[in-house]
Amino acid sequence: MKAKNFSILFLAGVLAVSAALVMPVRADSAPKGAPNIYDESADGSKQIADALATAKKDNKIVLVQFGANWCGWCHKLHKLFDTDPKIAEELKNNYVVVMVDVNKDHNKDVNAKYGNPMQHGLPVIVLLDANGKQLTTKDTGELESGDHHDPEKVLTFLKTWSAKR
Repeated sequence: MKAKNFSILFLAGVLAVSAALVMPVRADSAPKGAPNIYDESADGSKQIADALATAKKDNKIVLVQFGANWCGWCHKLHKLFDTDPKIAEELKNNYVVVMVDVNKDHNKDVNAKYGNPMQHGLPVIVLLDANGKQLTTKDTGELESGDHHDPEKVLTFLKTWSAKR
């Protein structure tokens, strides 16, 4: 009986290893040589305070993107923000974007202040009105499609909130 159980466990192990070798791996790490997009020495509270002052003056929403330089999905979202013309225009017209580094518990007080948005993984977005009131937290996994963020989902999310200001 013990030999039979061992054989079953051994076969299950072989199958698991085989599956792992042929399954695609999600790109959770930043591409090699990617530039740092988060300032690892910045005080997130000060970054947000500065963004709120600008948002109040310009009647905009503050978009806080929590992430880290090692995070591949953070780089993908940042690149989409910069390269998709419709998204870039929406952000320029209606948002003040703040990139808050949360690597190795950096800015953990900011994460706590906004209800631990990092529980959703990275990147995660928190939207604030010009007075600093938290409007929503967005798990960016909901904006993904396969191995990238879906531009239409991202744009719909942004337009939904900018229409409410």
